Amino acid sequence: MNHIEETARRMKLESPVLAACPGEQRNEALSRVRDALIAQKDRIFAANQKDLARAEESGVAPAILGRLKFDDHKLADVTAGIDQIISLPDPVGKISLARELDQGLTLYRESCPIGVIGVIFEARPDAMVQISSLCLKSGNCAILKGGSETRATNQVLFQIIHEAAVSAGLPEDCLAQADSHQEIDDLLTCDRYVDLLIPRGSNAFVRYIMDHTKIPVMGHADGICHIYVDRAADIERAIPVVVDAKVQYTAACNAAETLLVHRDIAPAFLPRLAEAFREEGVTIRGTREVQDLIPCEPADEEDFRTEYLALIISVKLVDSVEEAVRHINLYGSHHTDAIMTEDPNAARTFMSLVDSAGVYQNCSTRFADGFRYGFGAEVGISTGKIHARGPVGLEGLMTYKYKLFGQGQTVGDYASGKRQFHFRDLPEQEG
Repeated sequence: MNHIEETARRMKLESPVLAACPGEQRNEALSRVRDALIAQKDRIFAANQKDLARAEESGVAPAILGRLKFDDHKLADVTAGIDQIISLPDPVGKISLARELDQGLTLYRESCPIGVIGVIFEARPDAMVQISSLCLKSGNCAILKGGSETRATNQVLFQIIHEAAVSAGLPEDCLAQADSHQEIDDLLTCDRYVDLLIPRGSNAFVRYIMDHTKIPVMGHADGICHIYVDRAADIERAIPVVVDAKVQYTAACNAAETLLVHRDIAPAFLPRLAEAFREEGVTIRGTREVQDLIPCEPADEEDFRTEYLALIISVKLVDSVEEAVRHINLYGSHHTDAIMTEDPNAARTFMSLVDSAGVYQNCSTRFADGFRYGFGAEVGISTGKIHARGPVGLEGLMTYKYKLFGQGQTVGDYASGKRQFHFRDLPEQEG
């Protein structure tokens, strides 16, 4: 048995213990984590500088280098996220169904943690804080594997978080860290002990995880997000929103990669947008019709299937909201897509028919984020339709169990007709 398998086995045994810890105790652990991160920030920043220097030497792109940085701004963000998570109601033990099957035979459906979760993420060290905080709050044990690009930062962050959580009385095996690439492969084989895997990273990385494990996987492979500028869009409103969706954090999975523009508004809209993009250094790749309206590079079929994660955007003209929807559902990754329009009917059509985890009207796709949704943080974004969808916060880390309380009843009594069910729903708080 390798190190990761042994760790996962211990976690499997400890996970019910963590789930049974009172919500106040888990909140206390998070408070200690927050305070420890602030108190030891110089230690974290020093480790991060080593990672950044190594990344620069290896020629990491500037957009990616920004994701590796952990500074005062990132620290403020993650500690604010912890405070928000603490303020959220305890997700464990919530009753969603209370039913009397017969006199003295009562059924409850109660929320509980998933159990042992493996989270594998690339780049951003702040993800270490966000993910571990959500797992602790939700009562899930977690094996955390951060990217090699920020190994030193992740090691320091994990040590601080783990020590603070254990000091609050949480089980020693509430959190564990995997360091090497080999340990990722070891983790993928732990289907006896690990209940769920959540990978965060490139398309190729997530696809590799999905193809090499029997453990259920929750996540998304691509972030091909769209903005459709409708014929009834307010141009003054649309331009800053489109620019924000592309530029505000180019390397994020919720950044816009394709812009669809209604043919009727294109002559007025595209030249102004092109100027705004030029000022931000954005390269436009457009179809022949787009090239007739603004200077841009040619776009081919592959561009509309591409997650650039760079200052590049593909542009196409469409005749209707329905055509925009068809394009998005065909080429998109079902992550987050937006419409810019003042026409409520067009918005209703778009938001009903686009088959994505997030559909927006008149705002940037960059809002697809657990912190911005008020979840405190997220362990990832799921584009699947089973269990959890969109930014995965506390609720996405919960499942449920049925608790049945009886007084000696047997199924034989009901099969023989001696007793009968009468199924009476009770107020859920009775659980």
